Amino acid sequence: MKRSKYILYIWAIGGILAFTGCNDFLDRSPQGQFTEDDNPGALAEGKIFNIYTMMRNFNITAGTPAFAIHCFRSEDSEKGSISSDGSEQAAMYDDFQYNASNGLIKAYWSQNYAIIYQCNEVVDAIETGHLTEENDLYNKGEALFFRAYCYFNLVRAFGEVPLVTFKVNEASEANVPKTTVDKIYEQIDKDLKDAEDLLPEQWPAAYLGRLTWGAARSLHARTYMMRNDWQNMYKAASDVMGKGIYNLDTPYDKIFTDEGENSGGSVFELQCLSTAALPQSDKIGSQFCEVQGIRGSGKWDLGWGWHMATELMAEAFEPGDPRKDATLLYFRKSDSDPVTPENTNTPYGESPVSQAEGAYFNKKAYTNPALRQEFTNKGFWVNIRLIRYSDVVLMAAESANELGNTSEAQKDLEMVRARARGGNPDILPEITSLDQSVLREAIRHERRVELGLEFDRFYDLVRWGIAEQVLHAAGKLNYQPKNALLPIPQDEIDKSKGVLKQNPDYL
Repeated sequence: MKRSKYILYIWAIGGILAFTGCNDFLDRSPQGQFTEDDNPGALAEGKIFNIYTMMRNFNITAGTPAFAIHCFRSEDSEKGSISSDGSEQAAMYDDFQYNASNGLIKAYWSQNYAIIYQCNEVVDAIETGHLTEENDLYNKGEALFFRAYCYFNLVRAFGEVPLVTFKVNEASEANVPKTTVDKIYEQIDKDLKDAEDLLPEQWPAAYLGRLTWGAARSLHARTYMMRNDWQNMYKAASDVMGKGIYNLDTPYDKIFTDEGENSGGSVFELQCLSTAALPQSDKIGSQFCEVQGIRGSGKWDLGWGWHMATELMAEAFEPGDPRKDATLLYFRKSDSDPVTPENTNTPYGESPVSQAEGAYFNKKAYTNPALRQEFTNKGFWVNIRLIRYSDVVLMAAESANELGNTSEAQKDLEMVRARARGGNPDILPEITSLDQSVLREAIRHERRVELGLEFDRFYDLVRWGIAEQVLHAAGKLNYQPKNALLPIPQDEIDKSKGVLKQNPDYL
C-alpha cells in the first residue's frame, strides 16, 4: 500500500490506543450515561480520532442510509441490486413513498447525532480543561467542523431538528424540542467560522487526511449554497481558491483510483485502510465500495450492487466526455451478451455479468484488482471523497454568475471543463457565452456530470426549485414538494414522549 496508508494506520491505531483504560467508551451509546475519572481534556485527541472512525460508519457516509437519502432520490441514481433486495427502500426513496418507521432514516438520524454528541464532549473537555498544547485548539476545530457537518446533514434531510450543543450525560438531557431551520444554520455558521479560525491550512505528513481550514471554508460555502446565499457562497469559495492550496491537475479518470487519493484536488477525504491482519476492520476501513460494488460472481463478486446509475445519468454526458467512462461501470446481462467497445470499461478489458437491475454500476467505487487479491474483494481500503476542489470551483462559478459577474463565472466553468477535456480540443467545447441564463444552465449541467453519483444531486434540484419538474420528467411521478424533507423517524418521536413533533406534512 502507499505511504499515506501506513501513515493513516499509525494515527488511526493511535486513536484507538488513546482509549486504553476506557474501552467501554468506544462501544457505548452516546445517549447513555458516561463518567470519566481522568482529566476531561486528556482524551480530547483520542475522541477526535474516534469521530473520524464514526464518520466512516455505514450509516452516514459508507452505506445504504447515506446513499438512499443523498442519492436515490435524484433522477441520476437508483437503488440498484435486485428487486427482492431492499424493495422497501426502493419504494421509500426511488418512489417517494415515505414511511416514518423506515430503518434507514432512523440509522441516519442516530449516527449523525452520535457524532454530534461526541463532538460536544470534545468541545466540553477542551473548554473546561486546561489548554496546554496547540493540538487542543486544532481538536476543537475538528469537533466543530464535524458537528456542523452533521447538523447540515440533518437540516437538509429533515428541516427542523433538535439542537444540542452541550455534553450529554443522560439521554433525557437531549430530549429537547425541534429548533427552527434558521437557528440550526446560525449554529452551523458559528461552528464553521470558529473551525476556520482554529484549523491549520495543512497538517504534518504524519496526520495526512485530518481536517484543515480549507475543508471548513469549503463546507461553509456548501451550506451557503443550500441557502442560495450567493454573496457568502462566493466569498467562501473564492477564499479557498485564492489560497492556491488545491488544484485540478489530477486527470479525472485517476481521481477515484488509489493513485488519485489525497491529490491536489481533494479538499477532504476520509482515510480508509485494509491491512493483511485486518482486511475488513471497521475501525480503519469502510463499506463504501462493498455496498456499491458489482453484484456478480467469481472475480466480479465485488459487493451488493446498491446505488446504481440510471440511463438518464448516462445521457447527461456530452459526446466524448471522458467523465462518462470514469463514472459509469458497464455490465452485461448474461454470458451470451457480446463484449463491445461500449462495455469494455474495466482494467480486465471485459464487462462483468450481473443480474443487478440498474443501468450502470458506480465506477467511482470500483476497486483495484491487484489490491483485491492482497486484501479483500470488498475494497475496505478505498478513501471516501467528501469535498473535492472542482465542487468549490463550481460553487464559485455559480455564485459569481448569480451575482452578475458572468465573466468570472465563465472562467471558473472553463477551468473544470478544461480538466475534463484533458487536452482533446474536439470535445467539451468552451462555453463562451456571457449571458447569465445560458451560463446558469451550463453550470448546472457541469455540476451534474462533474459530481455524478456523488452526494448532492438531489439537494441541487431542491435548492434550484426544479425538483418536481425534473423528477416528474424522469418518471418519478410520486414526488411532491413536501418530499424535499423526510419524516422524523417515528422511533425518535415515540422515545421523546411528546417532546419531538413530526414534520407537519407527515402528521
